Amino acid sequence: MKRLAYVVALIGGLLVIALIAHTGYRAVLSALTIGGWSLLWLVPYHLCPVGLDALGWRVLVARRDPQGRARLGVLTWIALVREAVSRLLPVASVGGEIAGIRLLILRGMDGAAATASVVVEVLISLLSQYLFTAIGVALLIMLTQSSETTTEVLIGIALTCPAPIIALLLLDNAGIFQRLERFAERVLGGRSRLAQLLSGGATLDQEIERLIAQRWRLTKATFWQLAGMVSGSFEVWFALRLLGHPVSVEAAVILESVTLTIRHLAFLVPAGLGVQEAGLMVFGQMLGLSNDAALALSLIKRGREIVMGVPILLSWQVYETRHIKARRDAET
Repeated sequence: MKRLAYVVALIGGLLVIALIAHTGYRAVLSALTIGGWSLLWLVPYHLCPVGLDALGWRVLVARRDPQGRARLGVLTWIALVREAVSRLLPVASVGGEIAGIRLLILRGMDGAAATASVVVEVLISLLSQYLFTAIGVALLIMLTQSSETTTEVLIGIALTCPAPIIALLLLDNAGIFQRLERFAERVLGGRSRLAQLLSGGATLDQEIERLIAQRWRLTKATFWQLAGMVSGSFEVWFALRLLGHPVSVEAAVILESVTLTIRHLAFLVPAGLGVQEAGLMVFGQMLGLSNDAALALSLIKRGREIVMGVPILLSWQVYETRHIKARRDAET
């Protein structure tokens, strides 16, 4: 699987280089130069959408965390770790979720409860993403007023329908996780170390059933996730303004929804290399955005991910090292 991730990442990287070469690297560099150091403001601002997302996660975690081990600040940091792992490491998009589960367990949460919160949060994110995409599509239709564009986009959004439908079915039928757990045990030849971690007084299936039975928690979590996605549109609006290509708020929402949707659909491509750039160029042209500006916007997003993600990954390693050291000291 790692080899496949490396190969896909290489192909994506080559596609990015090809797009920049085709557009003209001088034009892209010129656009980035216009933005200047002010673009660094996007790094601290990113805490806003991540924090809103963490608020939704906290709603799901709070039921099984009366001691407050996973407070909002902690969950925000873990959310940043999840994002950094998924976008900077060649692990596809599921590696971040596994890291998030591990960090919750290290914070003292029950393994099944921690896993259930992440599983349900991922399912809710599918629904939130679909809602955000629908908003972006509606705005695109309104701004372009092109029947051809409308048909193409509606076909595209129709193709993504299975994702939210599957999410709804899973939320209505948590018993499927029990069958998956039993299947995993048979494949692994008994209860593995992972299965043992997930059995902290209740099965994963039971934890998910209890969590999804509280629909008001799901509604609140969905609201905060959707709010985080909408707030992320400011990053697009602000970056393009600094680049000298100002767009309307509606256009910024469209471009952000396109970026998130493409990265979700291309989850097998590490960091969405190549597909994010191509998508921004295609939809940017519909909104009157030049190719060099669209590529510059994508590179700014990637630059922010690196500037913010590398220190977060280092902090994660420091945390893991301290935990290992503390455990060894306790054993001796």
